[in-house]
Amino acid sequence: MCDDLTEDDNARFLSRLPTLDRRRFAALGAGAVTLASVPGCIAKVADQTPGMPVTGRAVAIPTPDGVTDGWFVAPTSGKHPAVIVWPDIAGLREAYKTMATRLAGAGYAVLVVNHYYRGAKAPVLDSLVAWRTPEGQAKLKPLIAEITAAGTIRDARAYVAWLDRQAEVDTARRIGTSGYCMTGGYTVRTAAAVPDRIGAGASFHGAGLVDPAAGADSPDKLLASTRAAYLFAIAQNDDARAPDDKVVLKAAAAAAGRPAEIEVYPAQHGWCTIDAPIYDEVQAERAWARQLALFKANL
Repeated sequence: MCDDLTEDDNARFLSRLPTLDRRRFAALGAGAVTLASVPGCIAKVADQTPGMPVTGRAVAIPTPDGVTDGWFVAPTSGKHPAVIVWPDIAGLREAYKTMATRLAGAGYAVLVVNHYYRGAKAPVLDSLVAWRTPEGQAKLKPLIAEITAAGTIRDARAYVAWLDRQAEVDTARRIGTSGYCMTGGYTVRTAAAVPDRIGAGASFHGAGLVDPAAGADSPDKLLASTRAAYLFAIAQNDDARAPDDKVVLKAAAAAAGRPAEIEVYPAQHGWCTIDAPIYDEVQAERAWARQLALFKANL
């Protein structure tokens, strides 16, 4: 999870790398966000492989709790399965627009949302690094406190309903969802909110997937209320701190009859987010490929 202990783990990990590798990590994180998501662009990142031509636009989505601002990006022609992307703790920003654009280039109509909309419009922060500053934490902590499991479920229903009204979305196909860091568990809540529409959920270095304090609202407990297949990509330092979580998830998925790929990656918490100091291109690409395989098989 994105807390002080995890960030201290990541700082120690980076400090042990040779100087050249530390520079490589920093360059990857900084360079990737320069790929802007603009109307008519070709989605590409990491290996720079072109995807479908896509176009993106800012959107406003009414929910029971207010109006969510977001970014919607889809191929320029045809109808496509939709995907809801929940950003990490630093929120909707250019890095996630870029990641959404790449996913759209693979043939999906992608909505990336501002999960802090109850208190602020995006971007609240311009990078994941800003979360580690006193100013960044002062901005985010009150916004995080406003998010509840029930609110996330209400939001998910509103987002699915909105997507199903968009011309770019193929409503004959099911919807996917992905979440990063604090929103990893939101993928399961999304699938539980609209089980007939959500076909797949991908969690990357997700937090709170097994949360005894949440009781029946813990994502592992909600798997039985879903009809989706899952990818749970777990960071090695998260697993070191909570080694039983993967066991609980596997047992819960099996009991619920839900297909679930659950793997601990040899990478640190945050490794899939392209503006993270800990971004690991090799392992991020492997996780990305598994997400695409999940969506192809289930949407």
